[in-house]
Amino acid sequence: MRVARSFLWALALAAAFVYVTSTGHWSAARLLGPFRPAAGSWSEPAAAAPAYTTDEQNNIDVYRTASEATVNITSVVYQQDFFFQVYPVEGAGSGFIINADGEILTNNHVVRGSRQLTVTLHDKKVYKAKVLDLDQRNDLALLKIEAGHKLPTLPLGNSSALVVGQKVLAIGNPFGFGGTLTTGIVSSLDRSIQTEENRRLEGMIQTDAAINPGNSGGPLLDSRGTVIGINTAIYGAQGNIGIGFATPINRAKAMLEEIQQRGHISRPAPVGIRTRYVSGDLAEMLSLPVEGGLLIESVERGSAAEAAGLQGARQMAVVGGLYQIGIGGDLIMAVDGQKVEGNDTLPAVMSHKRGGDTLTLTIYRGGRTMKVPVHLGEAPQQL
Repeated sequence: MRVARSFLWALALAAAFVYVTSTGHWSAARLLGPFRPAAGSWSEPAAAAPAYTTDEQNNIDVYRTASEATVNITSVVYQQDFFFQVYPVEGAGSGFIINADGEILTNNHVVRGSRQLTVTLHDKKVYKAKVLDLDQRNDLALLKIEAGHKLPTLPLGNSSALVVGQKVLAIGNPFGFGGTLTTGIVSSLDRSIQTEENRRLEGMIQTDAAINPGNSGGPLLDSRGTVIGINTAIYGAQGNIGIGFATPINRAKAMLEEIQQRGHISRPAPVGIRTRYVSGDLAEMLSLPVEGGLLIESVERGSAAEAAGLQGARQMAVVGGLYQIGIGGDLIMAVDGQKVEGNDTLPAVMSHKRGGDTLTLTIYRGGRTMKVPVHLGEAPQQL
């Protein structure tokens, strides 16, 4: 009886062994292999598409389109060392294509002084570039490459419609890392900044989108992928700290329109006056309106100011026993209807003028105010 039972157990085990080795259905054997969860379990199937938020998808869509029309710009400038040996220095910046024939917008400071310019496209092809025109006052430059085929472009938006808080995206070549995307918001509008060349840039867009050296000239885009600014400057010298500045795209559109109409960028000749800002107690001491303005101390011969009949100082006065002021001249209280609030008011208005434009000055003379039109000449071209 015991022998029969042992024989039956051995037969059952042998049958089970044959079943497992032929089918692999014994669960204990499956644990030794790689774990592959069954369909419908907690693990995502390998072929499933990742889910993005609406904002993430917008970033992806804008980048896919805009990066194809964003370029890297390499400039070569020759400098002289301590031993008077000339050597090349390479710089890098960004830009973007605005028409299919290869015209590119960037910053003037990206190409300034360069003897050789090359542009690298999204597909890594490299082309020599030439400068078509410069707008130094607004730090803008227009370049051209000959690619031999139509190129992808970026649409230009409307920077006048911007509001603080709206999303923006920046694409460029920071520290030589091409095709970099950063995002942020419009932090403020109508900022004024001083450049390294002591130029003042007015009406700038402030953003917290990361902008670093090499981003200059690249596009600042809205969530629709249209260019609303040109990345231009950062606050401080060490890199991004969340305060970057972009030139409004409407300023570049005005430049492009002028090039189309005139064939070049025109700059107004200087007004031809030397002024001093006075207000408050000082203005009152000089028998001028307390709100003050720009007191004209001298008028240059042959200038637009002289032609307009503006008058300079008739005598000198010592103020506080410390310094002299020319008095008796016209007091400019407003420029094109904009109240004078400091020495920057006139240069700010002039930055938007072209040769042949008229500047309207509201002046105080002899106890009454009057408006004087000043017809601006055109300054020599600078390229």
